[in-house]
Formats: sequence, structure tokens, C-alpha cells
Amino acid sequence: MKFKNILLTRMKYIGDVVLTTPIIRTLRESFPEAHISYLGDAKAVSLLQNNPFLDDIIPFDFSNDSFTYQLKMYALLFSKKFDLTIDLYSNPRSALMTFATRAMMRIGGESKGRGKLYTHRISDDGSLKSAIDFHYMSLRPLGIEPKHYKTEIYLTESEKSESLKTLQLLGVDISHKIIAIHPGATWPNKIWLKEHFSGLIKNIMTETECEIILSPGPRDGELMKYLRKDYSSRVTILPLLPVRELAAVLSQVNVFVSNDCGPMHIGVAVGTKTIGIFGPEPIGIWFPYDKNEGHLPMFKKLFCSPCRTTSCFRQGTEYMECMKLITVDEISKAVRERL
Repeated sequence: MKFKNILLTRMKYIGDVVLTTPIIRTLRESFPEAHISYLGDAKAVSLLQNNPFLDDIIPFDFSNDSFTYQLKMYALLFSKKFDLTIDLYSNPRSALMTFATRAMMRIGGESKGRGKLYTHRISDDGSLKSAIDFHYMSLRPLGIEPKHYKTEIYLTESEKSESLKTLQLLGVDISHKIIAIHPGATWPNKIWLKEHFSGLIKNIMTETECEIILSPGPRDGELMKYLRKDYSSRVTILPLLPVRELAAVLSQVNVFVSNDCGPMHIGVAVGTKTIGIFGPEPIGIWFPYDKNEGHLPMFKKLFCSPCRTTSCFRQGTEYMECMKLITVDEISKAVRERL
């Protein structure tokens, strides 16, 4: 099969878009002459800028729900005359947008109702597989086997140098090794205890001469103040950065400690040794990263894990037990080993 104009789409979520980068490279190697475009959330797909395996990025603004904007986007997709569209998200909106391309081959997930909008439907057998392998299933109708697994974000030298200037302006001593910490997450279940993060910072300050930078999420103001309250130096709170600028900053640090969230995937993709802290989600799906490159998931399996819920259903001392069992000493040891 030969295709001249291909659309790949993963509509939402920073980490999920990063996890599609091996598929982008594999698709390019399979169709070296094709024009390959990528459609997704404007914030997330900014991480795909400068990806040498893409020809075009189509950002979708989820904050703009006007009828005019929606119609414009559907018309744009139709006008591109794609002959192959691969939908890696397969929710109602992405299915409709895939159908709007009118590509002769439209690949998406098997789902009641909207599955009919695809010409080739992918059924999940329910077995545990990494997010990357899950995406690779969508290439099977093309006869393409999994090849690449390393996630990638391509930063320019200018972006990297600007990130160093940002750190210096914030007062970070870049002559020292730097440890970054992202202590927040969207789901309450995914957040390691703030007391544990505080203990980790204390251990790093006592045992090393490293600088520490704290990466906040949109609702982490109070958490940032709590973690920095005992330190007048060597602990710096980053401003809330656009994800591409955050990627550039994380490319400059020696070790990154993060809850299971989008920034964790960014850290790995820019090549920083990343420790991911997991609670409700299975590491087999969301941490398909090479330990030989310094990446490490921290996870304590209980009878109820992985529960895959947004908040813990257990009560009293058993509340968030999976997170409580991941100790400060364990994370501190993992950080020192990676330094």
C-alpha cells in the first residue's frame, strides 16, 4: 500500500502525545515519501515541533467551542485530502474528525456506534500492554510491525540556551547538579504525600550540594509554598511554563522526580533520568521506559492495585496506602544512584 498524504491524530493529553512519538518515527520509515500531518490538542502538540518525521502539525484549540471554529476545523481536514487517517484516541470527536477527512482508509478503535466512521477498526484483546504497544495496534492494518520505543522531543539549541538563562534568572546555580521535582498531578490518587516530598527535599539538601527546582501545576501554589517554606536558597520554584519551555528546562537537569503525569513523560523524552512515582495506574502501561537509561518507576502493589480510580476508596490509616508505602529513603537512594 502506498499513501501520499497521511494524518495521525492523538487528540488529548500531554503524556499520551509524547508516547506516540515512536509511532511517528515508525510511520515515517514505512512511508518515507508521504506527507505526514499530526492533529491534536494545541498545548500537547507543541511538543512535536521540530520533529523531523512530521511535515505538518494541526493544533486543535479545545477552549474554543464556537460553532464557527469547529466548522472551520472540519472544513480544513476535508480540504487536506488525506488518503490515510489513523486515529489513536477514538473518542466521539476524534472519530467525527477522522470521518471528516474522507480518507479512503480510516483506522480507529472498535466502538459501538462511532466505530462505523472508520474503514478499519482495531479491537483491544484486553491484555496488559504499554501505551506504545497499544498505539502500535493501529498500524497493523498497514502491515507495520513495532520498531521504535524511545520517546522523543526535539529541542533547538536556542531553546536549550534560553532555558539555562531562565534558571540563572531565577537564582539557580547551574554550576551545581540540579534535581527537578514535580509534586503535583491531576488526579488526587496520583500524588505522593506532600510530607514525603518535603522529606525528600530535606534529604537532598543534607546529603548533596545539588540545586532543587520545583515544577508546579496550575493548582499547586499552596503545595509549592509548603515545600519551600524552610529554605531560603538552593530550592527554586519554577513559574508555570508552557510545556515546551518546561521540556527545555528539564533537559538541563540531572535527575527528575515526578508523580505519574504529563511532565514525567516529558522528562524521559528529553533524555533526563526520570523517577516516576505510581499509585493507581499500572507501570506496565504508563512507564514503558528503559531502566538502562536511568529511568525508574516506584510502585507498591496492593490487593486493590492498580485501582485506576481518581481518588482512593479506602478509609482511615489505609487511605492512599500504596503511596504511603513508597518511602522517602527509597526515592532518596534512587536519586543518589542517578547522580
